Amino acid sequence: MTKSVERIALPAPSPSTARSLTVFRYGQAGARPKAYLHASLHADETPPMLVAHHLAALLDEAAKDGRIAGEIVLVPVANPIGLDQNVAGTHAGRYELAGGGNFNRGFPDLTDAVAARIAGELGRDEAANARAVREALAATIASVEPRGPLAHMRHALMRLAVDADIVLDLHCDAESLPHLHIATVNWPAGADLAAELGSRAQLVSIDPGGSAFEDTMSGHWRKLRERLGAAHPIPQGCFASTVELRGRADVDDGLARADAEALLRFLIRRGVVRGEPGPLPRSVGDGVPFEAVDMLRAPVAGIVAYRHVLGDQVKKGQVIADIVDPTAEDARGARTPVATRTDGFILTRRDDKLVRPGQVIAKVVGREVLPGRTGLLLED
Repeated sequence: MTKSVERIALPAPSPSTARSLTVFRYGQAGARPKAYLHASLHADETPPMLVAHHLAALLDEAAKDGRIAGEIVLVPVANPIGLDQNVAGTHAGRYELAGGGNFNRGFPDLTDAVAARIAGELGRDEAANARAVREALAATIASVEPRGPLAHMRHALMRLAVDADIVLDLHCDAESLPHLHIATVNWPAGADLAAELGSRAQLVSIDPGGSAFEDTMSGHWRKLRERLGAAHPIPQGCFASTVELRGRADVDDGLARADAEALLRFLIRRGVVRGEPGPLPRSVGDGVPFEAVDMLRAPVAGIVAYRHVLGDQVKKGQVIADIVDPTAEDARGARTPVATRTDGFILTRRDDKLVRPGQVIAKVVGREVLPGRTGLLLED
């Protein structure tokens, strides 16, 4: 019931160098429920790593007290490749510089292989079917031969998480209020997580596109149920959520400790850790369709000057920011206004205020699905 530490070697990017994933394990391997958490898959998002540090300290104490009821896998730094990417003094941790794109996109979908593997094995017992699916997921990802450093890292993360009951992918946004990305199948079941974290909005979708980590882990169960569930009951065996822990600049011990305590209380509520979580805090945010979130994009290049701060309530057609061209000959024509298409509140803003055309400068959370919000709902 004590803590163990594993280091998973990843392919070296060049001779005389090395990379590895550090994995903290708590509880008995194979115990249920199993919770998997990792931090900063986007490696330039620092707050989650500090939260993981505080959570590890809390779990250390729980392990010493014999309070780990299930199994917990915590990866405090999920992306050593991105953590190492520094260009002329600037950390570039969202995209792989070698050409692999966004680190939190492109995780492989195992549904077809798992469906083939469990063909003929399922019956009418939902619990037995869930065990069969977990075993097949683990065996399928173990059989995959990744190629290249990024594929190896994704493969290692999936092997750690693919059979978990709970998967939390800890991120942050640019400038942001705390919020969740969560699949329709996991809402409102995730209301306890949202309340504990003080999440201001739960962005809910069937599949936001892009094959992000959380969507892939949760999506296997949904897709298998849609394919096989008519004859064989399959539960939603993975509760998964992307947790956006405010903004990149919100690196603070007090905030991180409070977030870690909230995550521990969530694990207690879910039976992974023994203890008394206390009364559930009052929820401060609702679940809204991700398609109702207005992604405001810069129409031109320039400097973004905001007229509103995070949390401000705004109306459809209201100007949220101006894009300023400092080279305009007539200063009166130097500003291009950017207005929102919905009534709602400002959830995020851009932290880098020098923008290019098409870049997202803010997200406004509304209630009504917006025209054109289809396909890939996430930012790239």
